[in-house]
Amino acid sequence: MAQQAHVRDTDNGGSPPESPRSGFRRLLSRPGPGGRCDKSWRDRGTWRRGLLLAAVALLLALVMLAHARIPNAIGNLGSLTETFLPWLGLLVPVLLVLAVLRRSVTALVTALVPVVVWLTMFGGLVTDKADKAASRGDLTVATHNVNADNPDPSGTARDVAASGADVVALEELTTAAVPTYEKALAATYPHHAVVGTVGLWSRYPLSGVRDVDILLGWKRAMRATVTTPVGQVAVYVAHLPSVRVKLEAGFTARQRDKSADALGQAIAAEHLTRVVLLGDLNGTMNDRALNAVTSQLRSTQGAAGSGFGFSWPASFPMARIDQIMVKGVEPESSWSLPQTGSDHLPIAARVRVDTTAS
Repeated sequence: MAQQAHVRDTDNGGSPPESPRSGFRRLLSRPGPGGRCDKSWRDRGTWRRGLLLAAVALLLALVMLAHARIPNAIGNLGSLTETFLPWLGLLVPVLLVLAVLRRSVTALVTALVPVVVWLTMFGGLVTDKADKAASRGDLTVATHNVNADNPDPSGTARDVAASGADVVALEELTTAAVPTYEKALAATYPHHAVVGTVGLWSRYPLSGVRDVDILLGWKRAMRATVTTPVGQVAVYVAHLPSVRVKLEAGFTARQRDKSADALGQAIAAEHLTRVVLLGDLNGTMNDRALNAVTSQLRSTQGAAGSGFGFSWPASFPMARIDQIMVKGVEPESSWSLPQTGSDHLPIAARVRVDTTAS
């Protein structure tokens, strides 16, 4: 009888099934460090713990929101931050995991702030914005920094031509490699022009070819008029100076910044209303130092691309420093092409030149 008194009234004579809530309570009040049991996540300590993690989360959100206010006076820190700005999002899951391990409600809730900020800033880039079914694009363009040390320029040229682009811009051309590119691209592109270390190949006639002075002392930018079946387009090709990250000097980009300003002035003086800029700008759309250019033109990747479209380095792309930018034409789609023998990925875009077409 005594034993029966301890038996609950259940179907199998054993313990009743435990409610899900009781299991959740036991999880929250499992032993903490040293074997001592915490009361639960509802305890006041769960709000007081993790204040440092919460502060880091708020700082991360502030950096993303106010990146334009980070000064460039010391090592161009602002431009460096803006170049790799999307990658700050990788810190968010780290903060969330640490908040859970610390069992801090404060840190967990605060870590959601940079999540919201990152999604607001970059969430739109994750989706595919190209409306392929309704695309009315009538011109496909591509650009590629082919790398002066490219071991297979002929193969690289064939790969770019296989993209189906109507107009192709190449940067970092060497005098020795130019004949190879000309021979490999001649069958697809009957019209071409090379100015210094940049070149333009086109299915359509070129005119008004000239160099664009970007204050380097040698030619790394050009301009040409491409006469397409639906109208003329001013096409600029540019390879802005490289930037370096050095411990003693930080993010060195002074010459790049001056060249960007000069390129922006040239584009502002353009007499044609339809403009396409192709090239390696050695900077991202977020980098304030390129404002002279980015304030005038739209990024095809930002307007109609899928994902971030990172182009450099080709082995593990971390930034989109190769750009296709437009004004007076409508971006329809934008994408990265497969890796070639270069350290950059080629990129391409389809645009609508005849914006009056329905």
